[in-house]
Amino acid sequence: MTAFSRGTAPGSPVSSDPLAVLGTLPGVSDSVEAVRQAVDRAYGHRVMRRRSNEITSEAALRGARASAALAGADWPLEEVRRRSDFGADEESRTVGAALRLTAESGQLLSVWRQSPLQALARLHLVAAGGVVPDDTVGRPRRAGEPVAEEQLAALPLPDAAEVVARLEGLAWLLLGGSTAPALVVAAVVHGELLALRPFGSYNGPVALAAQRIVLVGSGLDPKSICPAEVGHAELGRAEYLKALGAYMSGTPQGMAQWIAHCAEAVRLGVRESTAVCEALQRGAA
Repeated sequence: MTAFSRGTAPGSPVSSDPLAVLGTLPGVSDSVEAVRQAVDRAYGHRVMRRRSNEITSEAALRGARASAALAGADWPLEEVRRRSDFGADEESRTVGAALRLTAESGQLLSVWRQSPLQALARLHLVAAGGVVPDDTVGRPRRAGEPVAEEQLAALPLPDAAEVVARLEGLAWLLLGGSTAPALVVAAVVHGELLALRPFGSYNGPVALAAQRIVLVGSGLDPKSICPAEVGHAELGRAEYLKALGAYMSGTPQGMAQWIAHCAEAVRLGVRESTAVCEALQRGAA
């Protein structure tokens, strides 16, 4: 794998819990604690105690809009809110895929816990079904098959055999359990899927949806009110790709940089939902 192989972590002795080792890298514990405090404050907001369903729905919409923006379809929030047709062109299909993925991610927690690879296949089916050739949907790309994502085209692309091996390694780590903080696990899942680009399309939105599943399923964000996608979009695609490049370097410093970037994205997502809470409290939304 990019940053670790089965049972090992970069620059570290052999470990049965490499994800936990990543949590000990310089600065990571500070990032984890900052996110935990921000999430706790959001969940403690008085509006959350009364209107959490509304916050969850709004966070889902804003997260989907941001996921689509990172994939090249940067629509205004109100355009996403009002539209019902998402099949007319490539941008609208990307927005539609992001919306479907956000909705589906909340339904896949039990599947993810039992078979992360099955959950990933389902996510790609939800995103790409009816959009790309049926024989490529929901399965890892095969030798010679291209990846249709210009936003990630500058990054090195692993071959199909490496993709399969690393996906199996990732699933092995997830099913084996870890004492690593949820933020670390979510960042690794997100980064590894972006680095691999296992599918021929929609890898970016699928990776973000998988990150959401981890954050919700871990209990860090059980009501899915902290749209990290919003934070990633706010930080900008250039910083996103820079941090991903650091992850792909496989060094401890690079991993710590990527985890810190993901932590800041979650924190900004928390800020977004807190602003929604404040607007509801004022009666302005």
